[in-house]
Amino acid sequence: MSTWQGKVALVTGGSGGLGRAIAAEFVKRGAQVVIAARGAEKLEAVADELRRGGAEVVAVPADITRQEDVDALVAKTVDRFGRLDVLVNNAGRSARGEAIATSAEEFAELMNLNLIALVRCTRAAMPQLLANRGHLVNIGSLAGKTAARYMGAYSATKFAVSAYSQQLRLELGPQGLHVLLVSPGPIARDEPRAYSAEKLASLPPSARKPGGGAKVGLLRADKLAEQILNACERRKPELVAPGRARLVFAITQLWPTLGDWIVRKMS
Repeated sequence: MSTWQGKVALVTGGSGGLGRAIAAEFVKRGAQVVIAARGAEKLEAVADELRRGGAEVVAVPADITRQEDVDALVAKTVDRFGRLDVLVNNAGRSARGEAIATSAEEFAELMNLNLIALVRCTRAAMPQLLANRGHLVNIGSLAGKTAARYMGAYSATKFAVSAYSQQLRLELGPQGLHVLLVSPGPIARDEPRAYSAEKLASLPPSARKPGGGAKVGLLRADKLAEQILNACERRKPELVAPGRARLVFAITQLWPTLGDWIVRKMS
């Protein structure tokens, strides 16, 4: 029997990209799935697609920057299935721009989505996750381990996700919670991300590319989703993709000057 048979997974940002791929992988492995995102029509279309094989998939439109939406999302999940075993905090967005040209208000706006909303979802789901010795999956970024140029407020928000994930591992791991921090490089998308033309105007062309022009291959969302579920089954603390980026992380911590030189060369 699959590890996930009869388990319930909630995936935010589930209407496309990596979130959609993670939801599909849970369905493939026998889990019951709830997907959440702001766009109701697209969300329901994805849910219909995932149900074709007979899976039980629920679409819940929600704006996770609103506490009432988060509370309702978790409540609907538990009311429908009676439990919650996995929360995947996938919702978020990237950014572009020079750090000094990014206003405090822009930092606050992105932090609200990439970190504070993640905290809201985590807190709402935690009683269920602890009761079931469940899994918390936080989607971070390579930029949340070593900063990159021209990413605006993005790196700072993802560094915060990395720190929050470690703190939860330290505090709640002994109580049975599994926390997985996923730090991926740029992921191949069907449609390119839209960034402010004003922000892009002052940046070099390379900064407009996926990952801010990082010289790493684009990741396939479906393959990364497989890796994420495998890492959950082994209750690993972190997943870095590509794995060789770990060496850069170590160098930037031990020798910051050399680390900065490497990051400039790689982006």
